[in-house]
Amino acid sequence: MPSTAPTTLLPLRTEAKPAFEWSTILRADAGAGPNARLRVRPWLTVARWQGDVDVAARVAAKLVDNAVRHGKPLTDGCVSLHLIVTPDTHELLIEVDDDYPEFPDFEKAATQSRAVSGTLTGLGWVTRYQGRLSWDVRRDAHDEVVGKTVQAVLPAG
Repeated sequence: MPSTAPTTLLPLRTEAKPAFEWSTILRADAGAGPNARLRVRPWLTVARWQGDVDVAARVAAKLVDNAVRHGKPLTDGCVSLHLIVTPDTHELLIEVDDDYPEFPDFEKAATQSRAVSGTLTGLGWVTRYQGRLSWDVRRDAHDEVVGKTVQAVLPAG
């Protein structure tokens, strides 16, 4: 069944080697978000990323938590988390993969106001910290849709 949610294509990665790249898998349970937050901080510190490491850790935790709550775990019962620092702008790409190929209400999640009024939902933290949110379906080697990648792009400094 085709998705009715609009798809915002992920930014294209350049051929240039990333300034930093790191990936992990996290068990898709209630501890995944906090676990992501704890893992991201030291890796971005090691990478000497020039942005706000605490903000990035919070955003990573929210993306992972949303994948667990609203997505579908990968076949191994996990979700994957990727951190990529672009070589040119030093922006941080935080990507989370899960096996649910749809993103209902993406526009609502991606355009939440930066001004907090009431309770901010998980992905609202991306816009609150001047980040950009996008997503796209993931495809296997046979071009079959097998899930999605949600990406937050955070500025450096």
